Amino acid sequence: MIELMPFAPEPPRARRPTQVSVVGAGYVGLTAAACLAELGHRVRCLESDPARLAVLLGGGVPIVEPGLQKLVAANLANGRLMFTGDVDLAVRGAEVALLCVGTPPRSDGDPDLRQLARAAQEVVAAATSDLVLIVKSTVPPGSNEALELLVTPARSGVHVAVASNPEFLRESRAVWDFFNPDRD
Repeated sequence: MIELMPFAPEPPRARRPTQVSVVGAGYVGLTAAACLAELGHRVRCLESDPARLAVLLGGGVPIVEPGLQKLVAANLANGRLMFTGDVDLAVRGAEVALLCVGTPPRSDGDPDLRQLARAAQEVVAAATSDLVLIVKSTVPPGSNEALELLVTPARSGVHVAVASNPEFLRESRAVWDFFNPDRD
C-alpha cells in the first residue's frame, strides 16, 4: 500500500473489481482513475489531448498533487491502470464510465456542455455492453436527464443509465479527500 498521508487509514479493496473507463485525465479524472485503480478496479483512462497523453504514457503526471505520482506509477506497473487516446479501447468491456471533462463558462456565465455531450455520445457509441455513465463534471440541474435523452438512441442493445457523482476534491488534498470523504 502506498502511504498517502501520515495516519491515513488504508483504503479498502474493491469486493468486486470493475472495469472502469475514465474520460478525461485532468485534475478530477486523473485523480479518480488512479484512486479507483488503487482500490482494485481495472481502469482505462481516455485522454484526447496528445501532449497530456504523451506525458501519461511516459509515466509522468501533468499535475501537482501529493501522492498522485506514486499511485499512478504503482497502478501502471501492476496493470490496473492504463492511458489511451482510443475511445474504443478505453470503453471496451467497461461497466462504468466516468465523464470528467471540462464545462467552461460561456459568455453568459452558463456552463458550456458541448464537451460533456460529445464525450457521452462517443463513449456510448463505443460501448459493447450495458453501461452506467457517471457525470463528475460540474453541470447544472437537469443535465443528466438531457444526457439520457441524448445517448439513449445511440446504441441498439446497450442500456445506458446516467448518474451524477459531484466532485468535492480540494487541490493538494485530492487523493486524501478521495479516500477520506467527509460524507459516508
